[in-house]
Amino acid sequence: MVSKLLRFESGRAQVVGSIGSAAGLRETKLVTALAECDLVEIRLDVLAAENALDRAAWHHLSGLPILFTARCHEEGGAVDSTADQRAEWLSLALDDAAAIDIEVANLGQMAGIVATLTARGIPLVASTHDFSGTPPMSSWREKLEIALAAGAAVFKVAARVHSPSDVSALAGFQVLDHGLPVATMGMGPLAPVSRLMCAQYGSVLNYGYLGSVPTAPGQWSAARLKEAIAALEPIVV
Repeated sequence: MVSKLLRFESGRAQVVGSIGSAAGLRETKLVTALAECDLVEIRLDVLAAENALDRAAWHHLSGLPILFTARCHEEGGAVDSTADQRAEWLSLALDDAAAIDIEVANLGQMAGIVATLTARGIPLVASTHDFSGTPPMSSWREKLEIALAAGAAVFKVAARVHSPSDVSALAGFQVLDHGLPVATMGMGPLAPVSRLMCAQYGSVLNYGYLGSVPTAPGQWSAARLKEAIAALEPIVV
């Protein structure tokens, strides 16, 4: 196994260095990643889109926890794919995974791989992404219940934020006790401030990019994000 399984603790902000291209993965040096983030996200959908899906592609990052994601096209994936295809991509990475990200909307279709994660003790990050706006909190609560039922270790929410009230909604959701660790973040022009605020309120996974290609609108570089979060005073509520 390339990396130890992750254990998440509510309120402990970890910085995720997300890699947005096959070239970026090849060029990411272990010493750089260790300095800039706490764990790396490898987007298997990106590698598949570039015909670069090969287990050997990430072995140079051995020793750093790796979160593998096979994002569906509807929630920002780099290529149109079926649930079965994404399950196959994730299966390729299981022996190297510190955690796996699957969208809440696809947990039912991907029940087989979810069961495998449970059997192997690999943490599941159950995620939801809205690239158009910030949905009502009731929508997040409904999806969180599905995540809980699936045995998720983390519930991740990403939404496009258009106003200060949208940023406040994310932080307001983050600060509540949901029965499992939560990661929240905004996308778009207000994303940088939203990501700092959510981290300050205890978001357990805070995404920046490694290399030169952001993997979400308004994303900080991992190095800048890690430095900024380190300078924040945690808020205890």
